[in-house]
Amino acid sequence: MENYNQTSTDFILLGLFPASRIGLFLFIVIVLIFLMALIGNLSMIFLILLDTHLHTPMYFLLSQLSLIDLNYISTIVPKMVSDFLCGNKSISFIGCGVQSFFFLTLGGAEALLLTSMAYDRYVAICFPLHYPIRMCKRMCVLMITGSWILGCINSCAHTVYALHIPYCQSRAINHFFCDVPAMLTLACMDTWIYEYTIFVSTSIFLVFPFIVIAISYGQVLLALYHMHSAEGRKKAYSTCGTHLTVVTFYYAPFAYTYLCPRSFRSPTEDKALAVFYTILTPMLNPIIYSLRNKEVMGALRRLSQRLCSVKI
Repeated sequence: MENYNQTSTDFILLGLFPASRIGLFLFIVIVLIFLMALIGNLSMIFLILLDTHLHTPMYFLLSQLSLIDLNYISTIVPKMVSDFLCGNKSISFIGCGVQSFFFLTLGGAEALLLTSMAYDRYVAICFPLHYPIRMCKRMCVLMITGSWILGCINSCAHTVYALHIPYCQSRAINHFFCDVPAMLTLACMDTWIYEYTIFVSTSIFLVFPFIVIAISYGQVLLALYHMHSAEGRKKAYSTCGTHLTVVTFYYAPFAYTYLCPRSFRSPTEDKALAVFYTILTPMLNPIIYSLRNKEVMGALRRLSQRLCSVKI
């Protein structure tokens, strides 16, 4: 194994891909996923912006989810691709802090925004008459602003701590990005008190929101059971089930990584789980929320017709 002990303040990201044909194959897959996420989320943002039929609270929140996912995956993958192609795995001390800050900000904001989207569907289906009041424009702005601000505050606290603890001679982070739990393994001090703050933070931003989402979807399904025909219920169950599966892909690995004691995890396991919430979910979100949505597909057809008419 290479010796990454050094006196420089730079960190070394050991990366995700092994130096083999399998590593090259995984690299190509990740690049394709990144491009799909890039195209999918950009398309959702512009489609919602251009089509007035989608200027509703639900799609306003969805456009913000696409914006977060776009920045989220862009915080991680370009650096990882650059490291693999150039063979330079170093990242500056400040650069590591910046990457960690944006990752935690966007991760926390997405967790809270997904909760807001679940609440939006809950109100729309269970209390349709109250929907214009409960989900007015002001409420949407508050939800989005609150998600970003709380995510930023949480991220600042963790990033500042990670940048101020003393690190030992080894600066090799066994991960593909500057993840705080992976950085703590290099600390020259006992970090058990800080690990309790991670537990509290993870509970607030991941565990509780996921419980709220699960409960809200349960209430939605119960309401749909009494409102729709058997065929309508089957379709609604399929849609809700798909959404909940994607949400689980994001919350479960994220929460497990940050809640499970370090002694019960391995770096390989952490990296594999991180792929779900940093790379796969940003690609899946625009697919799930567009291909299974008649309104989005209708907006896409209208936009295509407009573009074709302009060309003619």
